[in-house]
Amino acid sequence: MSKADLNKRPEEVSGMFDSVARGYDRTNAVLSVGNSALWRIATVRAVDPKPGERILDVAAGTGTSAAAFARSGAQVVALDFSRGMVEEGRRRHPELEFIEGNAEALPFGDDEFDAVTISFGLRNVQRPKLALDEMFRVLKPGGRLVICEFSKPPVGIVRAGYQAYLKWVMPAVVNIASTDADAYSYLADSIEDWPDQGTLSQWIRGAGFTRVAHRNLTAGVVALHRGRKPEDAAIRASVSKRRRASRSVPSAPADAATDASTGGSANGATVEAAVKAATPKAAAKAATRAATPKAATVKAPPARAKTAKPAPANGAGETAATTTRPTPSTRRKPVLDPAPQRPAVESGAVEPEAKRGANEPASERSNDS
Repeated sequence: MSKADLNKRPEEVSGMFDSVARGYDRTNAVLSVGNSALWRIATVRAVDPKPGERILDVAAGTGTSAAAFARSGAQVVALDFSRGMVEEGRRRHPELEFIEGNAEALPFGDDEFDAVTISFGLRNVQRPKLALDEMFRVLKPGGRLVICEFSKPPVGIVRAGYQAYLKWVMPAVVNIASTDADAYSYLADSIEDWPDQGTLSQWIRGAGFTRVAHRNLTAGVVALHRGRKPEDAAIRASVSKRRRASRSVPSAPADAATDASTGGSANGATVEAAVKAATPKAAAKAATRAATPKAATVKAPPARAKTAKPAPANGAGETAATTTRPTPSTRRKPVLDPAPQRPAVESGAVEPEAKRGANEPASERSNDS
């Protein structure tokens, strides 16, 4: 079997896996230095299968993980697009239901499964975002998504060592442990081409999942991603509407290049905003705003400065309670009548006692008494 290229045409990739189906699990255990069993245990714990639940294992291979899910009492459906893998799985696990199918067009109705999982298979799908959309569709509201996939170690020295392993060590091991070196050469290329943890998280959000999180395994060589299908119908409807709108609008070539380089983060942010906008609290606020008529804005006439009228001499007709008091800059000083002039007293004349007492200071009046 010739090596599949990174265009990942389904017929080429499925044919490549057909050729390695019988020794697939053994070779994986050797190449992962035994870590594949630990990664499977972590995946089963993340899925948390319960008795009676329906679980879909996409890219199930020979059914090793599906059998682990079934041991909890869950009803497991194992799906793979490689006929060789499906046949080998049925031979090893006759108690499981195996279906040959494509992750980009899952042969199931809406809202059928309590959990959907895929391990080391999303990387081999030609259109992984479409596969995520399909997983979202077949999950029940509140259903769980778990993805276990190769990733990028965040620490530089670990990342450099891992790249050296993929380039030099893996080919040497494959030549000994596998009968199809080309298939595992594709494996190394697809791992190097696969995006990092943050980008895949954005893709998951872009498909409409909430509560998205990931956990690194083996220093980030592998990452375990999780998400939930929203239970609120308004959120799901908003996600579906925006997804249809994004598909119907053709993108410019520059936008397509940007989306490829960013791993679709813009689409993930758009759907995440839709999820936030569709929450019951936000919807209630929007409905209140729509139902409340806007108050008409009335412009007040320009204010005219009011001039305070001088009060009458007798104090009648005062309107201090209703008249605007002028500002200090416009306040008029009261005009005082000139003090009455006393008639001059001729030298040697004596004022009458009563009049003099009224005009003298109090201290002087007290001395006179």
